[in-house]
This record gives sequence, structure tokens and C-alpha cells, in this order.
Amino acid sequence: MRVILYSKPGCHLCEGLQEKLEKIQNLAFELEIRDITTRDDWFLAYQYEIPVLYLSNSPAGEVSEKPLPRPSPRATVQQLEQMLRKYFPND
Repeated sequence: MRVILYSKPGCHLCEGLQEKLEKIQNLAFELEIRDITTRDDWFLAYQYEIPVLYLSNSPAGEVSEKPLPRPSPRATVQQLEQMLRKYFPND
């Protein structure tokens, strides 16, 4: 599983969410940071929305990305983990 964070330099909400995601220990996922300033399509889509989270998996070679709800900036690492757990497939 991969969690994708759409972000941009200098976004304090993005940086705070990234720090919390990096502290999650009980869920196995790869964190991918996508800087929206590097692609026009990302910038146009997310310039007023960041931070934006997606969950990605690649069953049988297909890539699917599912948007996740935006967590509160006040959410703790534990609360963020609980929210993400709802969207991870049960192994």
C-alpha cells in the first residue's frame, strides 16, 4: 500500500501531516510526497486543497488511487492511524 500526499514547499499543514504520517508504526505503507508545483495538472487540481491524501495499490499490475478524507490538523498520530486503517484492506 502507498499513501500519496499532495503537498507544496512552505505548506505548514502539509508538513505537519507528513510528520505524523512518518510516525505511524502499526500500518505498513510507503509514503509518496507529490509536490504540486512540479506539474501543472497537479497544481490546477490541488492548489487550494492541499494537503490531499490518496491511497494507492497495484493489484495485478493495475494502479488505482482512491481519495481519502482530509484529517484534522489537530489529529494525533494515533487518530490518523485509526482513520487510515479504515481504508486499508484487511489482510
